[in-house]
Amino acid sequence: MDALAELDRRITGCRACPRLVDWREEVARTKRAAFADQTYWGRPVPGFGPPDARLLIVGLAPAAHGGNRTGRMFTGDRSGDVLYQALYDVGLASQPTSVAADDGLELYGVRVTAPVHCAPPDNRPTPGERETCRAWLVRELGLLKPTMRALVVLGAFGWQATLPALRDAGWTVPRPRPAFAHGARVALDGLDVFGCFHVSQRNTFTGRLTPAMLRDVLRTAAGAAGLGT
Repeated sequence: MDALAELDRRITGCRACPRLVDWREEVARTKRAAFADQTYWGRPVPGFGPPDARLLIVGLAPAAHGGNRTGRMFTGDRSGDVLYQALYDVGLASQPTSVAADDGLELYGVRVTAPVHCAPPDNRPTPGERETCRAWLVRELGLLKPTMRALVVLGAFGWQATLPALRDAGWTVPRPRPAFAHGARVALDGLDVFGCFHVSQRNTFTGRLTPAMLRDVLRTAAGAAGLGT
């Protein structure tokens, strides 16, 4: 627990990517009109959830006016609304909403993180920024390894970042690497890795990812992790 808390603390102080530092801090200064009275977090956003999680969910990066504002992954934006509602529906979260870091939300056996910890312009980190941030994900995976039994990756970008990080953290990843697909399932040395379309508004508004589809992936992953739902 102490090691993961220390990792989270170190992540919040990272300034390794100048473009991301400039963007996240500019957003925190200018704000969105709807949040003009709020103090933005404006720093890298660490993972969220218990240190003995059996299931890890890996996204893309914090949203400019979501995690970059609230300081917690998938909190305060439309993508988070969809994700935490689904987690609640399958019994993995204490409440269906996630609006602020102090709103009392608890995750049951689940941790949420991202391969890029700073909000990027246009929600698009560069491959170089992804690689720079990979060391944080590798360390987080290593700390979770004793208890983690399943992992859900949201989107192709996260998939491309997570498989190399799993390799660096000690898992054997097949070559060539498995391709991303919604519903993909890959078994790695006692860890089941699942692919799921990202909970972006583009996917959820168009119906490419429905709440039922998301619940199905989460429920299957929870079962693989040994979590009762």
